[in-house]
Amino acid sequence: MRKNDITGISPWDPLLALVLLTRLPLPRLPDSVFARQAAAIWAFPLAGLAVGALICVTGWLAQAVGLSAWIAAGLMLAVSVMVTGAMHEDGLADTADGLWGGFTAERRLEIMKDSHIGTYGVLALILSQLLRLSALAALVSAGALWSLLAAAIWSRALMPVVMTALPNARGAGLSQSVGRPAPQAVGLGLALAAALVVAVMGAAGLGPALLSAVAVLGLGALAKAKIGGQTGDILGASQQLAEIVFLLALAAQLS
Repeated sequence: MRKNDITGISPWDPLLALVLLTRLPLPRLPDSVFARQAAAIWAFPLAGLAVGALICVTGWLAQAVGLSAWIAAGLMLAVSVMVTGAMHEDGLADTADGLWGGFTAERRLEIMKDSHIGTYGVLALILSQLLRLSALAALVSAGALWSLLAAAIWSRALMPVVMTALPNARGAGLSQSVGRPAPQAVGLGLALAAALVVAVMGAAGLGPALLSAVAVLGLGALAKAKIGGQTGDILGASQQLAEIVFLLALAAQLS
């Protein structure tokens, strides 16, 4: 059976989502479970919840021992990178290099596949991390530390939207191996994420969620125009963009 033919919900899906999106020490899953990769994307928000919880606990502990908001934010950022293996940051850097570093779709895809990082990628990483650090420090200072959970959840729910809305541009790689999710699984993930965002923040989370969704739609349109679709790097960049926009919108609400 092809991956795209597998539907429904399985109790393995949350663990599979964690395997796909984090570097947490997890039990080895049966090989047969990995055929569910496309169907399991509804659980991506749960992976975001787990990652966000670890980051928030780090910030809370930093505050508890008297560290400043900026130091707490720096530690939270470090934990985020370690827990996810910086895979989304890597995607952001490769996306910046590829979309702005080539003049044809083929050359852009070639640049994105290259393991070396270029000027655009370096600048994208520096600017994105500065923005995330500043936003996290603002949330910590405002006593809104746990609102980060909503950003972590929602940003991972938007990745499957890109996966199903755009064809794979390369025909290979991680995104291709996962498969194209069914709209039902994407819708379930979005509904779950929206419910969790409202549970964490109430109606205050809806504005940041909408803004981050618009930003990801813009990235998707740019990827379609420049390389003809999405890749694993585009998906990673979409998570980073969504999280940053969400956090900045929250910081603006609190200012």
